[in-house]
Amino acid sequence: REALVAAVDTADGTNLFRIETPAIEDRLRMLPGVADAAVEVSLPDTLVVHVVERTAILTWKVGDVLFLVDRAGVIFATAPPDDPAGASLPTIVDARPDSTKLGVGSTLDPIDLDAATRLASLRPADVGSVATSLIVSVSEANGFVVSTAPKSWVAVFGLYTRSLRTPDMIPGQVRLLRSLLANGEGTIAKVILADERNGTYVPRATPAP
Repeated sequence: REALVAAVDTADGTNLFRIETPAIEDRLRMLPGVADAAVEVSLPDTLVVHVVERTAILTWKVGDVLFLVDRAGVIFATAPPDDPAGASLPTIVDARPDSTKLGVGSTLDPIDLDAATRLASLRPADVGSVATSLIVSVSEANGFVVSTAPKSWVAVFGLYTRSLRTPDMIPGQVRLLRSLLANGEGTIAKVILADERNGTYVPRATPAP
């Protein structure tokens, strides 16, 4: 609220006809938590401010910092680790070195956002798993990876690009993962999904007798 008041920056008693509402709207839209704003003069003496706040669709974890991200990929706030709002959202764990540059006000790469929202929407049943939950992470070496809680297998979905390897292949990769897990989820340690048709897996090591 304090940031909103500061952005309006209009002293009491100011002549309404001298107020530049477009400039106020621009200042409001520059606030990370504001998606849109409209300001209008209501005679005789009222300035009406309409603000549309950003709504988080997921959290983006970099190190110990948990960022709130809206549907446009804008990082508009941080969430304390014990924040119920953040805990109820899907989380992407980002271990890429360059991601340490992210901060409030940054915008995620559209390809990363597309892949993240698709993978974060998955539930264990979607891939035929008996796991309690799925964890989505992204690293420089493996790209996007889905793992399980409790710890069981990991599935490497890989890196995505704007043209050659787009996130549009993810539904096919999910179907392929499901078919591979159907052969015996408990025997699989790692799945590598090259694309929606080609995948390999590494069997779980058999304990020595």
